[in-house]
Amino acid sequence: MTFADSVIVSLIGFGIVFLVLILLSFLIQFQSSILTYISELMQKKEMAFQKTDIRQVPADQEMEGEQWTAGELKLLGVDEKTAAMIMAIISDESQIPLSELQFKMIKAID
Repeated sequence: MTFADSVIVSLIGFGIVFLVLILLSFLIQFQSSILTYISELMQKKEMAFQKTDIRQVPADQEMEGEQWTAGELKLLGVDEKTAAMIMAIISDESQIPLSELQFKMIKAID
């Protein structure tokens, strides 16, 4: 093998390596854009499921001039997001608006 042949083989080898690196770069960018899109969709879906904060409201406090109160809700072993989901499911299954239901306690069962 002559010197010119070895230079050509080396250049072809370098070309293949750089071509593979460029293809890997494009693949990583493509995966990153897909994961970003999926993450944004999940955040939008999570925002749609989020309810207002579950706050403990004193029984004598009126809410915006109306004559009803939310009462007091005790959460035992349940976070607020899970409690909101449980209340929404119960409201949907029973076909009773959430504003007409009163929850006193939500407790996690082991």
